Amino acid sequence: MLSSRVLLAGLTLLLATLPANAEDMPPWSERTIGTPPDPSRFSGTLSLQLLEELVDRGETLFTAKFTTLDGAGRPMATQAIIPTRRKRPSPQIFQRLPGGDANACSSCHIDPVVGGAGDFVTNVFVSEGFNNADFDTTDPQFSNERNTNHLMGAGLVELLAREMTATLQGQRKDALKKARQNIEPVTANLVAKGVDFGVITAYPDGTVDLAGIDGVDTDLVIRPFSQKGVIGSLRQFTVNALNHHHGIQAVERFGSRWTGTDDFDGDEVADEMSPVDVSALVAWQAAREPPVQIVPDNAEWRELASQGETIFGALGCNTCHRPTLPLESLKFSDPGPLDAAGTLRQGETPHGAIYDLALFDWAKSLPRDENGAVLVPLFSDLKRHKIADQQVSALGNELLGQRFVDRDVFKTAELWGIASTGPYGHRGDQTTLDEIIRVHGGSGRDSRNAYIALPEEDKTALIAFLKTLVIKP
Repeated sequence: MLSSRVLLAGLTLLLATLPANAEDMPPWSERTIGTPPDPSRFSGTLSLQLLEELVDRGETLFTAKFTTLDGAGRPMATQAIIPTRRKRPSPQIFQRLPGGDANACSSCHIDPVVGGAGDFVTNVFVSEGFNNADFDTTDPQFSNERNTNHLMGAGLVELLAREMTATLQGQRKDALKKARQNIEPVTANLVAKGVDFGVITAYPDGTVDLAGIDGVDTDLVIRPFSQKGVIGSLRQFTVNALNHHHGIQAVERFGSRWTGTDDFDGDEVADEMSPVDVSALVAWQAAREPPVQIVPDNAEWRELASQGETIFGALGCNTCHRPTLPLESLKFSDPGPLDAAGTLRQGETPHGAIYDLALFDWAKSLPRDENGAVLVPLFSDLKRHKIADQQVSALGNELLGQRFVDRDVFKTAELWGIASTGPYGHRGDQTTLDEIIRVHGGSGRDSRNAYIALPEEDKTALIAFLKTLVIKP
């Protein structure tokens, strides 16, 4: 007779191979996407039980290796964000350069846990993104090569961006109101959560001088995802990635509402990814536990890390890599307030939901400030900075702008989890923390120079501190 341990192991293996919503398909099915659940069950403010159910489905989808029966591949569609047809069918499902380039989301987001980062082998090639998508060369004139970012704490990051956007746009609105009332120009500083985004000048006629804006688009929307900071929400990121990497097309962008057909990519599979399954993927990403700062057991490491944290501030690294940003609310609405056309938006569905991240155990351990705001320890300001110059140019090696952002300008990388997610840099070609610090140019040049001038023991202390910023296994 089999032992209970063997039976349990066999059951675990079976469950791991079953498709999402597997009750409607036999265990030997080669499909991985089952029938979508009823979206009305996941509307409104979700209880912990319903939220965990949605998150579980999201994890199953995130780790599923999509097959052609699910709709993997896009023979007549490109990777472009705007639905774009090819002139002739793609000769193969997988193409390492323009994609599809992965079987599962977790194929790349895997280190050190599912939802984590990826090393150099998982790099992807992205064009400008809107419609010029077909290319078969690694020539940087046609694509930018990017390393895989981790998704841990992603819900907190998007919530911070939403609140910062509301603050900045509120400051613009107030400046316009005062200009009309006073019948004279009003200059307003743009500051959100202590981060300076420049100035605007509002005029009584309703026009706004945008020349003084710094580190954010002129619509004042903080877009916290991708190395360039050009993706505004997890929902947008998910819909983009499903099409680009897998040829799995979300109904909300590629379905009949926008394209007039339920099989835009011509693979004979209709309505490949439903809105509720996109919501499940969003919920799973939003619920990822954020990275932490550990207190080392090793006494020497503990002492060095303490010294290194002081040096981190003395070098001015914390000017951009801000240790914490305050977050007022942990309630994550999906669709969100900033989702754009081509992504399901608020008011376009009767099944909008709120995921209260405060329900998760990890949220209870986050520190709070004197006003009760959650202090999110992401080590970033979510602002774009010029990060290369003529003398220190390694991080300015892209030739294509992306969404009108200059090629040497990148969003400040979040350092939480950095000890668990090497290699470093947007291309993943810096193998050590020392190397990535040394290639900071532009806005990071002064801190980089100060680091290089440090005694070796102080450099070691700084690295020891950064090595405490980990993703929990």
